[in-house]
Amino acid sequence: MTRVLVPVEVLDGKTVSPGLMTLLGTVDVTVLGYHVLPEQTPADQARLQYEERATAALEDLSDEFQSAGGAADHRLVFTHDREQTIKRIADEIRADAFAISGMTGTVDNLLVSLSGALNDDRILPFVTELVGDRDIAVTLFLASDDTGADRLKAAAEELRAAGLTARTEHAMDGSPFDALMDAVPGHDAIVMAEQAPSFRSLFFGDEADRVASASVGPVLVVRHEQETDE
Repeated sequence: MTRVLVPVEVLDGKTVSPGLMTLLGTVDVTVLGYHVLPEQTPADQARLQYEERATAALEDLSDEFQSAGGAADHRLVFTHDREQTIKRIADEIRADAFAISGMTGTVDNLLVSLSGALNDDRILPFVTELVGDRDIAVTLFLASDDTGADRLKAAAEELRAAGLTARTEHAMDGSPFDALMDAVPGHDAIVMAEQAPSFRSLFFGDEADRVASASVGPVLVVRHEQETDE
């Protein structure tokens, strides 16, 4: 089953929009409640002080995800290094994707960017499972030269064969980021691929922050396949 990691700054009053909860109703969810500590504050001390309140908030969020139709569990961490901790938990639970929360109502139109270093045979099955049998229209977006047309066509045919409604948008000029942002209006959420060289560079780098802030709605980032321990 596909699993999505949803990080939430649990003690800062942050939450997850009902639209994102409903969108993730077809997959398993791990809600990661985290709180970043000042360097001098021991994690054990913070846990003693805040664990009860944070756990109660996480349990409420998990219940809301389950009410939206999916299976949800939760984890709580007190950390001095937000980026490292989120990556570690994502690796531990073998998350297929992670969410950058944003505000959205019902997701009727999903923008899926095929630009990046991830193979379509990973991102397309994710989209297929995410949408399921719901009436969510998918726009497949690709910023590339004219050689990307066949790739877009094949991807759309794969989604249509799975019963999804799919259209394509091919940007061949200008900045790929600007082209992606130009495609956002009219869409309620974005699915994009993890960029090379790492999970860290996308989730905490300039591109992820810019996509999430410019799009306003939630962004789901499909991760590279993790190596299986022998």
